[in-house]
Amino acid sequence: MPIKIPDQLPARDVLVREGVSVMDEETALRQDVRPLQIGLLNLMPNKIRTETQFARLIGASPLQVELTLVRIGNHRAKNTSEDHLISFYQTWEEVRDRKFDGFIITGAPIELLSFEDVTYWRELEKIFDWTLTNVHSSFFICWGAMAAAWHFHRVPKYTLEKKAFGVFRHRNNAPASPFLAGFSDDFAIPVSRWTEVRSADIKPETGLQVLMESDVTGPCLLTEETGNRLYMFNHIEYDSTSLKEEYDRDVASGTEVAVPHGYYPDDDPSRPPLNRWRSHAHLLFGNWINQVYQSTPYDLAEIGAGHQATK
Repeated sequence: MPIKIPDQLPARDVLVREGVSVMDEETALRQDVRPLQIGLLNLMPNKIRTETQFARLIGASPLQVELTLVRIGNHRAKNTSEDHLISFYQTWEEVRDRKFDGFIITGAPIELLSFEDVTYWRELEKIFDWTLTNVHSSFFICWGAMAAAWHFHRVPKYTLEKKAFGVFRHRNNAPASPFLAGFSDDFAIPVSRWTEVRSADIKPETGLQVLMESDVTGPCLLTEETGNRLYMFNHIEYDSTSLKEEYDRDVASGTEVAVPHGYYPDDDPSRPPLNRWRSHAHLLFGNWINQVYQSTPYDLAEIGAGHQATK
C-alpha cells in the first residue's frame, strides 16, 4: 500500500518521480482498511527537505500509511514559508487529542545548547510525556534522540572537540532484533553532529539496548522495549547530497571544516558523493513500520491504555 500525503505537498512530486507509491486523498477514502497513523514532528529548519526524506522512507512500506506533519506551535521557522506551514502542518496543540501508531521527532541544529536553554524545551517535554499516552511507538532522530534520552533517562550529551562528520561504518550488535532484520554485520550511516552520547552512560537499569554503534562515533541506535521507543543519533534518513550541501555551506562561509569522512570517492570533493546507506535506511524504517503494524491496537483509542494522561 502507498503513503497518503496531501495532494499539493511539494514532497509528492519528488516521490512520484522516484517511483515511490503515493496515494491521492480520494483513493485513500475508498480503501476499506485502517491506515497506520504516523506523525512527524519536524524540528529541522528546512522542513520541505526533511519531510521529503522521511516520506520517502515511510512510503516504501507495503502498508497504507497516513502521514501527519506536526510543528512546535510557538516556534517560528526561518527557512520555511508560513504559507507552507499553514497549508500542510498542524501544531502539537492541534493534534494532542489524537492517537498515533507511530510518531517521529527529528533532530534540530541546536545541539550545542543545553536542553533547558532551547526556547521550546518546555513544550517538547510535554510532547515527550504525551507520547506515553497517545503514541504506540516513538522514533527519535539525532538531536531529538539525545533530547528524548535525556528526558526519559537522564542520559547526558557531550560536546565533541571536532564535528563528527561523514559516513562511518557501524556494527550490528543485535542481529536477532526485529528492527535489524535483513541488516548486514556492518554498514555505513551518515553522521553530522557536534555532540555525542556514550555507551558508559547507557545503564542496564534504563532498559535501553544498543542495537548499532561505531568504534569512531559511538552509539547509533538504541531500543527501549518497555517504552516501545527507538533512538537514532545519526542521520540515516539523509539524501545522497545532504552532507555535500553542509560541507559546501561551511566552506562558502569560511568555517573550518574537514572533508566528510568516507563520503566522496578518494575523499575528493570535486567528485559526486556515493550513497552507501540507502538500502539500510529503507530496511530500518520498513522494519519499524512492520513492528508497529503487528503490535498496535486496531482501535486507536486503545493506544496508551494503562498510562495516566499528562496535563
